[in-house]
Order: sequence, then C-alpha cells, then structure tokens
Amino acid sequence: MPSRKFADGEVVMGRWPGSVLYYEVQVTSYDDVAHLYTVKYKDGTELALKESELRSQSSFKPRKSQSSSSSPSRRSSSRSRSRSRSPGRPAKGRRRSASQSREHKDDKKKTIQETSLALLKPSENNTKRYNGEPESTEKNDTSCIILEQKLKPDLEVKRVLEQYSLRSRKDDKKKEEIYSEKKTFLAVKPVEKVPSKTKELEFGGRIGSFMMILFLPATVLYLLLMCRQDDPSLLNFPPLPALESLWEGRVFGIYLLWFLLQAVFYLLPIGKVVEGLPLSNGRKLQYRINGFYAFVLTAAAIGALLYFQFELCYLYDHFMQFAVSAAAFSLALSIYLYVRSLRAPEEELAPGGNSGYFIYDFFTGHELNPRIGSFDLKYFCELRPGLMGWVVINLAMLLAEMKIHNLSMPSLSMILVNSFQLLYVVDALWNEEAVLTTMDITHDGFGFMLAFGDLVWVPFVYSLQAFYLVGHPTTITWPVAAAITVLNCIGYYIFRSSNSQKNNFRRNPADPKLANLKFIPTATGKGLLVTGWWGFVRHPNYLGDIIMALAWSLPCGFNHILPYFYVIYFICLLVHREARDEHHCKQKYGLAWERYCQRVPYRIFPYIY
Repeated sequence: MPSRKFADGEVVMGRWPGSVLYYEVQVTSYDDVAHLYTVKYKDGTELALKESELRSQSSFKPRKSQSSSSSPSRRSSSRSRSRSRSPGRPAKGRRRSASQSREHKDDKKKTIQETSLALLKPSENNTKRYNGEPESTEKNDTSCIILEQKLKPDLEVKRVLEQYSLRSRKDDKKKEEIYSEKKTFLAVKPVEKVPSKTKELEFGGRIGSFMMILFLPATVLYLLLMCRQDDPSLLNFPPLPALESLWEGRVFGIYLLWFLLQAVFYLLPIGKVVEGLPLSNGRKLQYRINGFYAFVLTAAAIGALLYFQFELCYLYDHFMQFAVSAAAFSLALSIYLYVRSLRAPEEELAPGGNSGYFIYDFFTGHELNPRIGSFDLKYFCELRPGLMGWVVINLAMLLAEMKIHNLSMPSLSMILVNSFQLLYVVDALWNEEAVLTTMDITHDGFGFMLAFGDLVWVPFVYSLQAFYLVGHPTTITWPVAAAITVLNCIGYYIFRSSNSQKNNFRRNPADPKLANLKFIPTATGKGLLVTGWWGFVRHPNYLGDIIMALAWSLPCGFNHILPYFYVIYFICLLVHREARDEHHCKQKYGLAWERYCQRVPYRIFPYIY
C-alpha cells in the first residue's frame, strides 16, 4: 500500500478542480481506499483531491514584482528601455515616481489578496472529478447562487491573470498560472470533454436488456388476454390466439394515421419555445411547448368523429390488434433510431447508452436527442401519441361498456377511472415544460426502452383498469366513491405541489415566494431543498404518484388482482428509478448529497422507506 505524503493538519497548496490555480489548503483527512485527501480551503470549502493535485508550500513562491523580474529580452541590471510601450507602461514624458511605482505594485498585490476562492464555480462537466461543496449549513436565502452571477468570478480571475502576465498579450485567449514550480507562467490549453464509454450497465446488463426486449411485449399480450377472460385469475392462463388474428392491415393504417396526426399537431407554430438543460457540449436545444393545444385539437377531432357516428368501440373490438400494431411500429422506430445513432457525433450520444454492446445500447438508447430537423423524436413520443392515446382508449372503453351492457350512462367505477386518469394526462400536458428536466430527457437515450414504453406500455397497460371494467363490471356505492376520490385528490396534491415547488426553485431560486425554503448549497451551484415537500421525503412526487395509482385501481373492486397490476408495477418502477436517481445524485453532488440524505432519511414512504 503506498504511503501518504501529507499528514492531517498540514497546510499545503491544492489545485482547484477544473482549473490550473493552486490555493492554500489544510489537509483534514485521508481515504486509504480511494487514496483521496479531504482538504479545506480558507473560505471553508471542502474537496476531495488526489495526491497529484497537492503540492508542498515550499515548491511555490509568489511571482516577484515586475521591477525585479528577468526575461530573455530584458535584464534587471540594465537601465536601457525599449521604445515600444506595453499597455502597462506610462505614456512618453510621464515617468512614474518611486512612490507611484510602489503604490502600483501594492495595488496589484491587494487585487490578488481580495480574489475570493468561494466565487470560483467549476463547470458541471467537471463535477465527477471531485465531490465537494461549501461547508455551510442549509440556508433559506439564495445568496450563494445569485452572488456568482453578480460578481462574475471568471472575469475577476481573468483580470488578475492579465495584470500579472509578463508574456506578450497578442494571444488573449491563453490563460496563465499565478504560481509555478519553475517560476514561469504556463499557457493553459482548453481541454474538450470526450464522452466516455458507459461502464456501469443497468437493467441487468446485456442479458437483462435482451430479456426485457422479449419480456415487455409478452407481458402486454398476457395482460390483455387475461382481461378478455371471464375468470382473470393468475392461475387461469389464457389460451394463445392464432397469429393471423393478431394482425390486420387496416388497424395498422389507423395507428399510423394517429401517429402522423399528432406529429402534425406537434409541428404547428403555436405555443412558446423554451430551451432545455445544457448538454455536455454546453449547447441548449429548443422545444416548442404546445402539448395542451394538441390535446384540445385531438379532443375536437374525436368529437367530430363521434358527431358523424364513427364507432369508437372499434378500438375495443380490435384492442389486441392495435397493441400489436403499436409494438411493431415501436420496434421499427427503435431499429431506425439505432442505425442513425451510429453516425451521430460523440457528444450527442447518451451517457448511459454508449457501452459499445449492441443489445444494451439498442435497448437503452444510443443517441440522447435524435432529431429530424427541429422535430425531436424522443420529446414528441414522451407525451403525445401514447399519453393522448391513453385517454382515447379510456373513452372507447367507456362507450363499449355502455353498448355491451345496455347502459344509459357509464358505471360509477368507469367514471372514476376515466376522470382520475384524464386529470393526470391534462396535468402532464399543461405542465409540459417540466418534462425537460426529467431523467428520460436529460440522461436516457431514445431506444427500445422509451419507444416501447411511450407508444405501447403507457396507452395499453395504463388503461388496464378501464379495459377490465368492460368485461368485469363492478358496482361501488357513493360513500366508497367519495373516499376513493379524496384519496386521489390527496395523491394529486402531493404530486403536483411537490413538482411545482421543485420546478419553481430550479427556474428562479430568488423568487420571494420561496424565501421560506431552506436548502443545502452544492459545488454545482444548485441547491438541495431540505424543507417543504422535499424535506419530508426525498421523492415526494413518487409518493403522490403511488397514491394516485392505488386510487385508480380501487374502483375495480377486490375480486381479482389483475386491475392492481398497475399499482404493483408502478411501485417497482419508482423504487428502481429512485435507486437510479440516488446513484446519479451521489456522483453529481458528492458530499452535499450525503448531507442531504442525513437531513432527509426517508426516500419515498415516510417512516418506512
């Protein structure tokens, strides 16, 4: 085991991550496993640095004043001066006195001393190279976030470097070190970040991804066949249908028409255009927010079809064929996405789908934001065809229930399921801009996982309760319906208020309405909320989601577990996603995330998990 070079409490010079500047730090501890020193800067910032990023104080000496420095073109002992003037020399005929010269040197030294280390903010691309954050307790103001915008530390550092530079200033783009072991200034070359290969494979790696590609379509087929049976118990396995009964060209044509209609609505020049989060290369993509307008136009189109007596029950009669058509389309789309991703630039690949393994990258998505011109394929599929298709399917099931059972109005159970899920979809489209900060958009590539999930799983599995009620009507009383409604409202309130609290804080931390919120500052410049909903549990929006999922299943009664598949699956999904969130936040925020976890110990369920 290599011996450590610096002892605890020793004062050394530490390099600030992402820069070439060294500052005085004190060693506080040493990790024998990771071989990292935890050091503390004068401003209180604690970082974990490698031994190669630390130097002894004896190897650093501040640069001498200009009058005593030497260069190849000029010796200090010579009194002769060149007639060419540098920007720092006085004009001809205006010689400085000895006192003025000393005052000028003192001003330069004072400038160095007043430069604050706390204002240096490393870029997010460098956050994985260290895991520190300011050593301060949670705050209920936003000074640590706004201060960096007001004082512009990068400009301050650049000004200091220019004042102390003795090199030619023809190349203004080069930065120079204040201290150097050889008493010279070294030019800094910008380093471009090259996306690395994905090393940590999720979903069981290559074998797990391959099994998921086979398991997901089989699960959809199994659930829909079970709902068709009179006794949809788990032990009563349904017979497999004939292959020719699963496909019909007309159904596939209707599905293509639906997809193209939503694409046309997406391209309409209505709604505002916003920017997404910065990519790895610093670029921000633009997105048009018009999902709610597309929903209104879709509702008008469906209303027109019903007015002209189009049988929407056709969707119920050919429900299995529609699911197979959507699965075939999602598979074809996934193949296209992977083939085009092979020609995509390195900086446009997904950080989690660049493993080099075909099956894994095909499943998770190789390209982060595939676009055809300004048409963003992933963003479009995230909310449009599948989410709105979910509402249309629910409506078709409601009409089918009335037709099959000769009802003058839908059952109370069907009304509750349709109303709850309609509220959820409308809320998602009304707050469409919030999806730009989700893991699906910022981290996951667009491959089979999201394509199948958006186009098949969401519309045909999330509508399972309504499909179940058509063949298995359930009667509930008004008091029970009222209790279920209250439960759904509680879940929706937690879900919406927690998401709004987070999104408002991200958008404008200085909002006076958020002045009562406390947060833990991080080295990325962002804050981790420790009060409000996000001080209750780490993922309160997941808690609200699960409560709503339970409310959607309760109107189906307790005769079979099949309608509760959604809430069971959703708990598993959110627990898995929460684990992924924990992993990414640990890498991104480092010590700040550990402090946040100590402050907020429960992840989703208070006092349980």
